[in-house]
Amino acid sequence: MKKQKDIKDWKYKLHEIIYEADTPNGKLFDIILILTIIASILLVMLESVESFDKNYHDFLNISEWIITVLFTIEYIARIISIKKPQKYIFSFYGIIDLLATIPKYLSLIFVGTHALVALRALRLLRIFRILKLTRYLGASKTLASALKASRIKIAVFLFVVILLTVVLGTVMYLVEGPVNGFTSIPYSMYWAIVTLTTVGYGDISPHTPTGQFIASIVMILGYGIIAIPTGIVTAEMAKPDTNIQLNTLHCKHCGEDKHLDNSEYCNKCGKKL
Repeated sequence: MKKQKDIKDWKYKLHEIIYEADTPNGKLFDIILILTIIASILLVMLESVESFDKNYHDFLNISEWIITVLFTIEYIARIISIKKPQKYIFSFYGIIDLLATIPKYLSLIFVGTHALVALRALRLLRIFRILKLTRYLGASKTLASALKASRIKIAVFLFVVILLTVVLGTVMYLVEGPVNGFTSIPYSMYWAIVTLTTVGYGDISPHTPTGQFIASIVMILGYGIIAIPTGIVTAEMAKPDTNIQLNTLHCKHCGEDKHLDNSEYCNKCGKKL
């Protein structure tokens, strides 16, 4: 019984350090984690510089392996410190943590995949919990909700834009033809997309007066098209949202991390937070 209690206490302390950003030990752990992630990203960036890699290849390689081993230990610790590991493993952060750990191991089998460790930059999202930037986290939730609420309108808008590019591409193919660079309808559609988005690479352009007139209309139309999705999302964001909760506590029993403000018990399993 004592041994089981010691194991339970050990897991509880480990959970508190790893998952909770409100405790001194948890905050220290998260800050060290963020600094390690930044160091790892810098190592990958420096390794891509040929002259630097040539002079310090062994140092960079050993440092990356040390960080990879530390991340592996951290990943395993996160799994064993909660009662329902699958909750973490299949969560957003769990998948990101795994993707940040395996590239270096994959480089032993597949050449060049170690560069994927740059995915560790996504782990910097944890800084919202560490630095108590909950108001900004709430703002990101507002943006995500606005995008979700606007998805049907945006989908209809994109469908119309696709139809428009097909029509414009076909018209320009007929007006300009292969002689002026519009060798096919798909290639003419490429021109329409580039022109509508006001990018204008200049690798293909109309030469006939009719084609140039159509291109001028498309360019002006492009400015209006860019503004439409912005207006749709802005309208959704303008709607008041009173359901954003800023509680960062993590339940050690079920892994739930979405709780109401000032909650003392998990809203999913009912256990004390």
